[in-house]
Amino acid sequence: MIKKLKSELLTSIKNKRLNVFLLFLFSAFVILIFTKLSKDYTNTIAFNIEKVNVPQDNVILNDSSHKLQVTLKTHGFKWLKYYFTKPDISIDFSSEVYKKQNTYVYTKSVSYLNEKEPFQNEAKLLDISPDTLVFRYDSNLVKKVAVQTETDITFFPGFDIVNSYKTIPDSITIIGPHEMVSTIDFIKTKKIVLTGVKSNISIQSKLDLPKNASDLKFSSEDVQFTASVEKFTEGTVTIPVQIINLPQNTSIKYFPKEVKVSYYTSLKNFKNISVKDFKVRCDFKKVNNDQSVLIPELTKVPENVKHIKLKQQRIEFIILK
Repeated sequence: MIKKLKSELLTSIKNKRLNVFLLFLFSAFVILIFTKLSKDYTNTIAFNIEKVNVPQDNVILNDSSHKLQVTLKTHGFKWLKYYFTKPDISIDFSSEVYKKQNTYVYTKSVSYLNEKEPFQNEAKLLDISPDTLVFRYDSNLVKKVAVQTETDITFFPGFDIVNSYKTIPDSITIIGPHEMVSTIDFIKTKKIVLTGVKSNISIQSKLDLPKNASDLKFSSEDVQFTASVEKFTEGTVTIPVQIINLPQNTSIKYFPKEVKVSYYTSLKNFKNISVKDFKVRCDFKKVNNDQSVLIPELTKVPENVKHIKLKQQRIEFIILK
């Protein structure tokens, strides 16, 4: 028992000594860090450019070279700000640039920048590179273009869309450099892939924006993609054949006088389809002299019907004397 108490006592003393050592070590580290940060340091860091007060009828073309390498002298605590937040320098296009041909030119001295934010009262600016920035610009163009759908959609057997796919909005407005916007005639959606669809569709879809989209502004970058889906069935009607443009004093005998027409429509619309919704005509002017065949054509079909097909492709005739 006595040996056990001695062992525990020695262990406790050793642990306390270790804790005291670690505390002193941490304190020394903190003091060292504060000592280092309180000193002045000189370093070079890349500043991004923030463009302000750009004329509304102009747009500045993005360029990766629009950065300034800035050499600063300040104490360590201030340097932390530049390392943890992305620094930038604002350029006022209403007062700090001048036009040269089709560009804006920015050139300022070190002494001038020392009076600007973020350097004023925080750091001493020693050098900047490059000493001149050139900004290309173009006149803005506002253009409204249609939204087109890019789809890969399959339906559950017996189901289909009633009309067509729609997007809300069906068009968007693009604002940007004339030379870029003028070449855009439509914007597609990102490819919409759906399988086994048997109910109405209503989903949000991103637009497939151009690669240079950073130079452009869009009234919307996504749309609502919609479609009405219903159960479909096939129907067949028998339609009388009409002959048009038959010359005067000419009579013909033709066969068949009626043709079957098949179609595909929704169950909801099926009972509304009738013979009078279709017209089949043969134009006698289109007959070749060496043939005795008329070609039937559908000249009238009802709405909400698809996959319409004439069962008879030729109408034979003879001219009666």
